[in-house]
Amino acid sequence: MIVQSLLAEFEHEAENTRKLLSAIPDTALDYKPSEKNWTTGQLASHIAEVYNWFQPTLHENVMDMAAYKYDKGDISKAANIVAKFEENLKNARQALETATDESMFENWKMVAGSEDNVIFPEMPRVQVSRSFLFNHLYHHRGELVVYLRATGNKVPGLYGPTADGNM
Repeated sequence: MIVQSLLAEFEHEAENTRKLLSAIPDTALDYKPSEKNWTTGQLASHIAEVYNWFQPTLHENVMDMAAYKYDKGDISKAANIVAKFEENLKNARQALETATDESMFENWKMVAGSEDNVIFPEMPRVQVSRSFLFNHLYHHRGELVVYLRATGNKVPGLYGPTADGNM
């Protein structure tokens, strides 16, 4: 029941992510609001990459970010970022579909290099799925909406019509 519920939200929100990433024009990829921020391309790439974290989060007990190999791919074109998203989405869907309700109550944590260097504290996977995977994506999608607005681009409707009249 838990996995099926998460899967239903996953499918709905993946379509929203697809719409948002597909709305990025190549001309906006180098925009960043300040020196502290990522560029639009880097932010969009990160959103696509979060889908690559479903497998280690749902099927391993510890994710070691020191050993993780981030493959952002070619972010010089928005279409490349969408293609990477689609690739990672397929793997995320499979990871979620093969998870079990029982496994969602097993603990998981994220470390960097050693068990003592904890980045994300140990907690049940169901909680990690909501916060680290789902809410993390929603947070960065919100940032991306601001980037699109700041560059004068239209924002697709994710939860209804936008100020642009987009659905």
